[in-house]
Amino acid sequence: MKKLLMVLMSLMLLVMAAGCGGSGEKKSAEQPKVLKVGTEPTFAPFEFQEKGSKEFVGFDMDLIRAIGKQLNMQVEIQNMGFDALIPALNAGNIDVAAAGMSITPDRQKAVDMSDPYYVSGLTIVVNKDNNAIKGLKDLEGKGIAVQIGTTGADKAAKVKGSKVKTFNTNAEVFLELKNKGVDAVIIDKPVAEYYLVQGGKDTAKLVGETMEAESYGFSVKKDSKLTPQINKALSDLKKNGEYDKIYEKWFGKKAAAK
Repeated sequence: MKKLLMVLMSLMLLVMAAGCGGSGEKKSAEQPKVLKVGTEPTFAPFEFQEKGSKEFVGFDMDLIRAIGKQLNMQVEIQNMGFDALIPALNAGNIDVAAAGMSITPDRQKAVDMSDPYYVSGLTIVVNKDNNAIKGLKDLEGKGIAVQIGTTGADKAAKVKGSKVKTFNTNAEVFLELKNKGVDAVIIDKPVAEYYLVQGGKDTAKLVGETMEAESYGFSVKKDSKLTPQINKALSDLKKNGEYDKIYEKWFGKKAAAK
């Protein structure tokens, strides 16, 4: 009888312990999880740091924070080189790369890409006094500055006889052009336009037609459960009008009809 009583008491203690553990787990699950985001913050107006500030701002930054809010996740943003983002995803050091990253077949082989959230295109930037370069054909045999790992770098590499110089940041790319170390820059058009608005128009200009319309997406580790969650959050933001507010804040106009 004593043994039976002891067994029953032991079972009761186990049930009580399990119940307490379950409550703790539920409480923990209700706390916002951390969404580790990697970016390369020299790509204004998508991601950058204003002078004297450590905060990451821009269209991508506002959008990924809004997505984090939709997912009840606390967004933590890390600064890293553009070419380090995909390796960092695959190593599990970050959960998402938000860096104006074009959706390409090669990238889709290495990582998951979210649904598109912005349509861009490449453009050519030259010094204001350069009237010889009017399009891509005129860049044959010329010096071209690009940011490493970008579609602009891929485009420049295909120009016959081009002398391509790669840099870690767009700030360095534009500085090289200003210093006349190259003849031109190939870069994403909205970035070039923002550079001109911020004072670059005194020394530089856009030439030629916009090349290769590209869609930007957030990058996530291959086969991650986050991919459909981010896509759902992005869709919800477009439906509830928050996406349009963020778009108009950074581009001064409403997003094209979706």
